[in-house]
Amino acid sequence: MSFKVTSKLLISAGVIAAVAAIWHLLCILGGPSWFAFARAPQQVIESAQQGTLLAPLSTLVVAGLMFTCSAFAFSAARLIRSLPLLKSALITITILCILRALSAIPSLAYANDLDLWQLVASSVWLYTGVCFLAGTVAQYKTP
Repeated sequence: MSFKVTSKLLISAGVIAAVAAIWHLLCILGGPSWFAFARAPQQVIESAQQGTLLAPLSTLVVAGLMFTCSAFAFSAARLIRSLPLLKSALITITILCILRALSAIPSLAYANDLDLWQLVASSVWLYTGVCFLAGTVAQYKTP
């Protein structure tokens, strides 16, 4: 089976989103130190420390959204059937991925120490956003 470049980009974006979702789910099992390493908000870290539901529930929501991104990427690449609202979802996902990538600029610009994790995560989400952008453009070019 041969794929176009755009499809390969979408597949890679889908895999990245799925791996990120799995990583988030592993944080639930790993506990507070994993949430801290993943740069979760302080409230979520405290929730994991106290054993309240905020940490696992918010993590399940984020992981679910990331798996949904994977499904739309795979749908646009024609690995799975066409999902409803595919074009709208691709636009939304593209914007969110690129905004997530750009959100690191202020913290990188004003931080005393370079946060390598933030730099890597932002670079990965920028790549993912560009992959979704390519897929979005391809979807609008096809009838």
